[in-house]
Amino acid sequence: MTHSAVNKLVVLILAAFVTALFALMIKGFLMTLLLAGVFSSLSQPIYRRLHGFVRGRESIAAGLTLLAILLIVIIPISIILSIVVVQAVQVGQAVGPWIQEMISQPDRLLSTLEKLPFYDYLVQYQDQILVKLGDLVSSLSSLLVNSISQVTSSTVQAGFLFFIFLYAFFFFLKDGGKLINIILYYLPLEDEPERKLLDYFTSVTRATLKGTFLIGIIQGTMAALGFWFAGIDSVVFWGLIMTILSIIPLIGSSLVWIPAVIILAVSGRIAAAVALGIYCAVLVGSIDNILRPVLVGKDTKMHELFILLGTLGGIGLFGIWGVLIGPVIAALFISIWELYGQTFAEYLPPVTEALSVVGGGDVEKGEEDEPEDEENDTIDDADTSDGET
Repeated sequence: MTHSAVNKLVVLILAAFVTALFALMIKGFLMTLLLAGVFSSLSQPIYRRLHGFVRGRESIAAGLTLLAILLIVIIPISIILSIVVVQAVQVGQAVGPWIQEMISQPDRLLSTLEKLPFYDYLVQYQDQILVKLGDLVSSLSSLLVNSISQVTSSTVQAGFLFFIFLYAFFFFLKDGGKLINIILYYLPLEDEPERKLLDYFTSVTRATLKGTFLIGIIQGTMAALGFWFAGIDSVVFWGLIMTILSIIPLIGSSLVWIPAVIILAVSGRIAAAVALGIYCAVLVGSIDNILRPVLVGKDTKMHELFILLGTLGGIGLFGIWGVLIGPVIAALFISIWELYGQTFAEYLPPVTEALSVVGGGDVEKGEEDEPEDEENDTIDDADTSDGET
């Protein structure tokens, strides 16, 4: 091994060791930094507008963007989460006594089940249904309480992490482009694949988060308003549940409002049940079909299955913040494989139509027009020969 090769190997080992040590040192802030990066990426359109308005003063533009996000997004989300924690506890505490009451009064339970069209089947499993339903609601409320409590368990720690978030958010806005250029410089890739990877990842992430979660927020808010008018308690809690479930195509929020309609009906509140059912089916259910093409678009749309898997997997790995982090990782996963396809296109079989999981159109591999060109050349040669003859 030459002296130059030894030098490079030592530098590589040192770089890997120090990087691992640095990552270990800041592991307590990684989630906060990831969230700051996601929010700063989504806030870039606002930052660019303000950057032009203040005539290129980066610090002022970043500060104004940070203030706007605080007032419009972060503070309202904090208030909503605090309300959700209270209502989740109330729901969890109310489920147990309700189940015991229904089991201890079988006549009341039977009279309720008799109103359902599939009574003969349900009556055989009435106790099991109540227990399973209670376990589901209790687990759901406990999951939300525990996830949010992990963030707010210590006032000092929460305040410190919030400061890190604001600080990182500000500098990601102000110097994010420079930081990305530095990262790309040290990646052992050519400039064109690096830029394609970055542009593709950014477009997919923004479109997915903007479309999926804005639609979810609108659906959850409208459904919560319907619950409130129907007289259902803990509407903020159920609204958040429907916002999260809206990532499931077609049936997302209906997993909550359809049981609510049934419960209203069997409770004798027929008018409220019919009104809520029509409202949610017509207005809430049509939001996805109307807004998703506008907000997401066809070229940057990530497949609904990847959005679902990314979100649920993110929640399982990162807690409540996985709702944001999970789809970003899914977008990175898809972007890396798109880069793989472009890098090794010459070794992969040519295809005429891409089976792209992101709905991004055709993927061209190899030169597929050559046979047609050769055929045209043959025809031209034949025509020339005929002419000469």
